[in-house]
Amino acid sequence: MISKFTKLGIATLALLSTSFAADAADMSSRGPDYGDSPRTVVSYYNWTGFYAGISGGYGWGTSDWETSLISTKPKGGLIGGTAGYNWQSGAIVYGLEGDMSYSMIKDSTDCALGTCEVDNKWLATARGRIGYAFDRFLPYFTGGAAFGEVKGSVLGFGSFSETKVGWTVGGGLEYAFIDNWTAKLEYLYVDLGNTSCNAACSGGDPFDVTFKTSIVRGGVNYKF
Repeated sequence: MISKFTKLGIATLALLSTSFAADAADMSSRGPDYGDSPRTVVSYYNWTGFYAGISGGYGWGTSDWETSLISTKPKGGLIGGTAGYNWQSGAIVYGLEGDMSYSMIKDSTDCALGTCEVDNKWLATARGRIGYAFDRFLPYFTGGAAFGEVKGSVLGFGSFSETKVGWTVGGGLEYAFIDNWTAKLEYLYVDLGNTSCNAACSGGDPFDVTFKTSIVRGGVNYKF
């Protein structure tokens, strides 16, 4: 005769077997547990590549007429195109950029010879850029060469015009608002040096005219 203890032992083993089988089935359905789930990978914006776009802004500055002892304050708008290439290494972004704009920066004033006017017809730059990327935000410094036509005229005597080579320095902030589109706000200081007015345009007393301007402009670029 099977004792009460034997029956109790068989019942206990049956209960434990059922419990272990249920646990095994549950583990099989869940799959292996390797600890914490993988972390989500954050995708940062990549600034490397060729880009092109348009820009427009406003310039203001000074133009000193040496010998005549007068100073004009040329100002006005400008609009043009931009192209460049960026390389990114970690958070450092560096590159080359060029632009050319139609310029309406000019001014006139009364002078000893009548009315003296200075006019910047076009302006271009070729610059290096270096910045530090905060994902889609890119503050940067820039500097390089500046080119432009400076035209002066003395009412009743004549005019003079030269294509000048100077320098520029500045900085800005660019933001990638859609995958391939960026917008920027930029400041540049431009110095185109001296333009000479010969004896024919000055009534016999030649002199030099300086041209310096500050520019604030915005732009939109497309990165290919």
